[in-house]
Amino acid sequence: MNNKKKIVLYILLFFCMVIILTLFINIHIINSTKDQIINLNDIKKEDHIDAILVLGCKVNGNSPSLMLAKRLEKGLDVYNKLHSKILLSGDHGSNDYDEVDVMSDYYLNTTVNSEDLFLDHAGFSTYDSIYRAKYIFKIKKMVIITQEYHMYRALYLANKLDIDAIGIVANDIPQKTVMLKNEIREILSRNKSFVYGIIKPSSKYLGDEIPITGKGNIKND
Repeated sequence: MNNKKKIVLYILLFFCMVIILTLFINIHIINSTKDQIINLNDIKKEDHIDAILVLGCKVNGNSPSLMLAKRLEKGLDVYNKLHSKILLSGDHGSNDYDEVDVMSDYYLNTTVNSEDLFLDHAGFSTYDSIYRAKYIFKIKKMVIITQEYHMYRALYLANKLDIDAIGIVANDIPQKTVMLKNEIREILSRNKSFVYGIIKPSSKYLGDEIPITGKGNIKND
């Protein structure tokens, strides 16, 4: 075998190993967290949940995207059953893009008491949201609300950060092409989360502690 063929073979072997490792990590994350996903009927007040974490998603101006709306709806269902605190965590990276205020505006027009709402404007990634839930909002036990494709990664990160977490899945949106795109992108995101679960870096933005045991309001940044 000449050198050129050897190089091609080594490249092919390398990419095969990357693909195998990527798939192995995805299977590991899914299998290690799937039993933490429950139905709304399975949760009760006696579980003593510190907070409901609703993870942010795309907004269109002052309106939630359909996917975010589904998360907000499911979060409200859980709140109406538990009446625990709600932590809204999302991207507020610029003055003209603010997921968190859109989320809070939704809840302030429902049965949610404003004192039960806590806002995290620095949830720029799933890892940031989970990390800050523990170290800024001092949450020890929580329910995570997001779509199923995203839930495994969120629960995995919570486990790695020693948070007692369960997940209640928000409904998928009917746009199959969007959901397929998210599923494909999630494969790589889970690998990134696997690495973060090992090294456990600090969130880029920290700030003062805002214990979830206190009173929340729409001014908590």
